[in-house]
Amino acid sequence: MDSRRRFISQVAGGIAGSVAVPSQVLGANERIRLGIIGPGDRGMQLVREVLACPNTEMVAFADVYTRRLEEAKKLVPGAKTFLDHRYLLEDKSIDAVLIATPQHLHCEHFVAALDAGKHVYQEKTMAFTVDHAKRMRAAFQRAGKRTVQIGHQHSSSGQVKDTAAILASGKVGKITAIVAHMYRNTPHGRPQWSRPVQPDVTPENVLWKSFLGEAPPREFDGNRFINWRFFWDYSGGNVYENMCHQLVVWYKVLRLQIPKAVTMVGGVYLWKDGREVPDTMNVSMEHPEEILFSWASGFGNNHLGSGEWALGTDGTIVRHQQLRYVPQKVNQPDGQETVGQTPTPRNAHMQNFLDCIRSGEEPACPFDLGFRVSIACRMSVDSYRQGRTLRWDPGREEIV
Repeated sequence: MDSRRRFISQVAGGIAGSVAVPSQVLGANERIRLGIIGPGDRGMQLVREVLACPNTEMVAFADVYTRRLEEAKKLVPGAKTFLDHRYLLEDKSIDAVLIATPQHLHCEHFVAALDAGKHVYQEKTMAFTVDHAKRMRAAFQRAGKRTVQIGHQHSSSGQVKDTAAILASGKVGKITAIVAHMYRNTPHGRPQWSRPVQPDVTPENVLWKSFLGEAPPREFDGNRFINWRFFWDYSGGNVYENMCHQLVVWYKVLRLQIPKAVTMVGGVYLWKDGREVPDTMNVSMEHPEEILFSWASGFGNNHLGSGEWALGTDGTIVRHQQLRYVPQKVNQPDGQETVGQTPTPRNAHMQNFLDCIRSGEEPACPFDLGFRVSIACRMSVDSYRQGRTLRWDPGREEIV
């Protein structure tokens, strides 16, 4: 096998001839050619979803870490590889781009991909900051008829259809509160999210400045590169990893707007491993629709698992592995408990993205939905870090 140094040289040397002729407008059954920026663990999951969808082809990978490009070539030997994502975006034959980079880099890669004329699948949480969200919105508006799918896969779940049907029936009544939680546990000595720093994570094999992006400059740190989820410079912690998923379903079906006020408390109570983001937390969000959304999460006990309860005057919608409607007997004495029946097809969210590229229809998780969820997540993180309740000024579109 070539040395890492030679690998970098080969990648850089192969850039000049990579630009192809522009692709034509896609027909209903025409093959879609995709590239990915950020083929790490999550990124490669997305790649496998693409490969399982008909009439698709993964043709290019871009990452700042040579190992990931080598591993990508094992899965798709004929694909091009780039250390600099800009060269991938110059390839006119690529129709769509998956972005699965660390959260602080989403804006940079999203804007560049849209400006290059690509359709974009953007992993969650869409935007890292309010400023990033606005810059991404400007790029989305410039792009015109380009499909943007935000990677909240629950948006394509059959549970969304079942929830919408229950709400439309009027059997829930007025919802005043949604209670959600997400708890996990791991064996002793195996902290949540912690990944080993391999010996090849060195300045020779990682484009460190490209990884930092707009984050504060630092000397090379392999732990920060591999375990970026631990650090505020690059991550919103579990708010950005999992609360966003539980928010998006309700933001979609209830059309919730950005919260009026958010308070988050918690701390690093368990894993004293240098992480900055909390492992135990509670978020309270007051929405202009007069709905209080409460979310609690921790990494030290999984008894409660993950789920949500939408509490209405006439009934409760419970979302776990299965969706259930439970009547409030005080107002629905003859009400009957029901369960959701709509299945979720394999790779539903990715297939929806690809279908919308071909049809021009709005995807299951459109830009505006990702925008609103992003702001709610940012308000939560900033509330925790500042130790106070934060409010949203909708006129100025600013956290105050």
